[in-house]
Amino acid sequence: MRVAKEKAIPTNAAENTTITPEKEGSSTTSGQKNKQGWIQNIPARYVVAFIGFLGFVNIYALRVNLNIAIVAMVNKSAVTITNKSMSHDCPDERMKNSTQNNEKDGEFVWDETQQGLILGFFFFGYVITQLPGGRIAEKVGGKWLFGLGVLCTAILTLLTPLAARLSMISFIAVRVLEGLGEGVTFPAMHAMIARWSPKSERGMLTAFIYSGSQLGTVISMPISAFLCDSEFLGGWPSVFYVFGTIGCLWFVLWAVFVYDTPRDHPRISKDELIYILEDQGEEKTHKRPPIQWKVVLTSVPVWILVITHLGQNWGFYTLLIELPSYLNNILHIDIKDNGVLSALPYLLQCIFGLVGGFTADILRKKKLLNNTIIRKTSNSIAFAGTGICLLSVTWAGCNHVQSILSFSLGMAFNGLIASGFMVTHMDMAPDFAGTLMGMTNGVANLAGILAPYAVGIITEHKQTLHQWNIVFYISACVYFFTGALFMLFGTAELQPWGVAKVHDYCFVESQYKNIQEVDDDKTGS
Repeated sequence: MRVAKEKAIPTNAAENTTITPEKEGSSTTSGQKNKQGWIQNIPARYVVAFIGFLGFVNIYALRVNLNIAIVAMVNKSAVTITNKSMSHDCPDERMKNSTQNNEKDGEFVWDETQQGLILGFFFFGYVITQLPGGRIAEKVGGKWLFGLGVLCTAILTLLTPLAARLSMISFIAVRVLEGLGEGVTFPAMHAMIARWSPKSERGMLTAFIYSGSQLGTVISMPISAFLCDSEFLGGWPSVFYVFGTIGCLWFVLWAVFVYDTPRDHPRISKDELIYILEDQGEEKTHKRPPIQWKVVLTSVPVWILVITHLGQNWGFYTLLIELPSYLNNILHIDIKDNGVLSALPYLLQCIFGLVGGFTADILRKKKLLNNTIIRKTSNSIAFAGTGICLLSVTWAGCNHVQSILSFSLGMAFNGLIASGFMVTHMDMAPDFAGTLMGMTNGVANLAGILAPYAVGIITEHKQTLHQWNIVFYISACVYFFTGALFMLFGTAELQPWGVAKVHDYCFVESQYKNIQEVDDDKTGS
């Protein structure tokens, strides 16, 4: 039975909100469009993606600012005398002219192991909320979970200077709580992307949203270095005050303009809603889907994805957390240049990630390659390229230019993970993308705890090129091994359990059919 033109179409079975189709060419519709302005012409999914992108800019700015600030917080003179032998493998150009060596000493006496623990304790909290975050996002939606996760981290960042000065224990406690807040963000966003992205745009939208992570690193590192070297709000404390405030302001933007699903959005156009639902096809996501835990936990592709994600995070966090220390302690680059040079690799990672996502979507739309081959190819280039570039760092020795180029090119290749394993969760199980991301990211972020601690042990009392080369050899081997596993045994095919098949979700299918029938009636009239 066909649906009458004037019949209202339900947009959410849980609510009584409706969309009433309007006749094309009506003066009312035309007048409303003029009043709405140009911003209403921007597709709703792109607005969600852009604010999500800004969210990840904030998330990584809040996370990595300590990586730079800790260089200024530590009393290097005291630590040098009591705890370590500084490297003399590479000449310190700053010592040639005493006027160039004006770097301030910090107020905390933390050795390398203690610094590694401070940086790593963030991930104790981060790991805990990964899986719960994914399930909560699938059951009740990701909007408030994601937003409140960022807001809590921003507020705790504002309290960081006070906590650090109280005691090392209180500082670590704040870092753990920040990890708990940020732990829900990636699973929540994965669940939202699965609901908002058409299949044909999934690679690009995912790459764009998560490129905020790299841009947040790019922005926060040089700004953090500049603030640490300034007298603004006491130097290093200003890093936490500035980025904490920005995170709170972002939350307001997210709360006002973002909605959990296309069906919940009050300003989405009917054409866009139809396009998203039609393009998703059998992969259309449902709220509150049950999950077959036994099947998921015994799935080989799931565990290959877990191991691949762990390998990526080991290498990534080794660089993200420890690169500023390497540039300062081995290559003797001062804090202002350190911030800029530490950020450069992530700028290239951001650019390559966007290009890779766009290219992957073109290949998929034109059906030049199947989805699994696209994901495996992108991931293999990312992992192998990064591993080779890390080996190149060990060959560079004290050559500043070659070292920075190697780090930068390695992270550029690494950007292709956005169209590799990072989007595979949504390909395999769009209904459970948040849960899968929580599983893989939860295990993978153990590397955030173990990698800094391992670097601290390897370099404790031995700040030499040889010891740091061991760090880079380990990371390169991890990339080669886990990249090969994904290439051989990974998949991006929709899994039999990847979409919920429950009668309770029939309203989603009927809603989509009703919209199509109304559109057909309008076309035929």
